Amino acid sequence: MIEVKDLVKSYGTIPAVDRVTFSVPKGSILGLLGPNGAGKTTTMRVLTTSLAMTSGKVTLDGFDVAEQAHEVRKRIGYLPEVPPIYGDMNIISYLKFVADIKEIAPEKKTNRIGEVLEMLDLENMSRRLIGHLSLGYRQRVGLAQALLHDPDVLILDEPTRGLDPKQSSEIRKLIKSMRGQKTIILSTHILPEVSLTCDNVVIIDQGKVVAADSVENLSQRLAGGKTLEIEVKGPGAEVEKAFGKVEGVASLKLLGKETRGISKFEVTTDGSAEAREALFQCVVKNKWILYQLNPLGVSLEDVFLKLTTKETAS
Repeated sequence: MIEVKDLVKSYGTIPAVDRVTFSVPKGSILGLLGPNGAGKTTTMRVLTTSLAMTSGKVTLDGFDVAEQAHEVRKRIGYLPEVPPIYGDMNIISYLKFVADIKEIAPEKKTNRIGEVLEMLDLENMSRRLIGHLSLGYRQRVGLAQALLHDPDVLILDEPTRGLDPKQSSEIRKLIKSMRGQKTIILSTHILPEVSLTCDNVVIIDQGKVVAADSVENLSQRLAGGKTLEIEVKGPGAEVEKAFGKVEGVASLKLLGKETRGISKFEVTTDGSAEAREALFQCVVKNKWILYQLNPLGVSLEDVFLKLTTKETAS
């Protein structure tokens, strides 16, 4: 659905985005992460045709962002970092204004505005002046304008900015409910939000893509796939001794105390699939009961810090 190839956006001689490449399959949700100034917002502005690229190629549903901007805009709903709202209008007047700009057919306008107000729980606020709303409700109005023309693609810059935990959870549920129906790119500094919402993640640092994969795969890649958690019912001391002799096991650590004959271990291996299989066979051979044998990754926060934090010389 969205293809970004060697995207460059420079200001003078300084590249804000430097040969960024990624793709977003139709119906999936992509999280765009990076520290402040990394190039996330610049990338989003290029995708939405509001900023011209220096070089590269970006297509959306087969339409070229640079050469077919009008067709691209018809298919995109955009929530920028600062929502494009007018404080001296009430919500319903503002959405009618947006509906006209987005060329929504007159016979469909009233119903569509009602649907979006209900979707974002704004029905009881529709006559309120936007300037009198809290930050969280203004953010909802910004999201409403992005959804109003029922676009195929949503590009959301900090969609839960200013929302309380309950409101954030509701917006995440709304975004997740559109998986498969819409293609979504969202940027956020709230890392758990990506884990809870997104299928894949692209991490940008200093204008460059430093990682692009699923959250799970990134975590396992950074951990090297070497750490396993294994929970077994059997004589704790015997289990520990047997596991220590398994080929490919480098170290073994008991996690907590043995409870009701069940022991849990963190096992560091050489990363080979054979080591994991050998642990399983060890359990079977000794007629113990295996409760779990799972690879341990690292958190998205660990991944983010590892890839975007530069070590400084002391």
